[in-house]
Amino acid sequence: MTTVLEEPKLEVVEPKTIEKVSIVVSKGSLEGVYPALIMANGARMDGIEADLFFTFFGLDAIRKDRYEKIKVATVGNPGLHMPTMLGALPGFSSLVTRMMTRQMEKIDIPPIPEFIELVADSGVRLYACKASVDMFGLTMEDFVPQVEDIISVGEFYAKAAGSQVIFT
Repeated sequence: MTTVLEEPKLEVVEPKTIEKVSIVVSKGSLEGVYPALIMANGARMDGIEADLFFTFFGLDAIRKDRYEKIKVATVGNPGLHMPTMLGALPGFSSLVTRMMTRQMEKIDIPPIPEFIELVADSGVRLYACKASVDMFGLTMEDFVPQVEDIISVGEFYAKAAGSQVIFT
């Protein structure tokens, strides 16, 4: 008597759509801030809820005294494909930043202050990390008006529940 084994039937599960993203911004350079803003903006354009959590040097993107002066990090940036020593030359970061800003303007990517306002107006919620704020001696008055609150990591996790968490 021979036994015929049936092949197991695999259940096809349709992928769920992303309904919410929580993006952690920890870098204060142009190439650290823009990906988060672009992703948050893209999420809102697709009807996806989005939160931005700014921590460590990412706080520069929402600080009134710094968000208009963010530059490309030229020292040790492998994406620039140039020696680190070249990136350390005086004025080099400003030059690369101007070049990159011109390229972004050509494809209608707004400057950071305008982009912050745009994403906030579209419903993206902006939060500053309490530990980083305390570490740098900042207060709510140091931030642009679009920042909703200064929250702890635990509060961020509660707000991020059920979302895709993305680090930039």
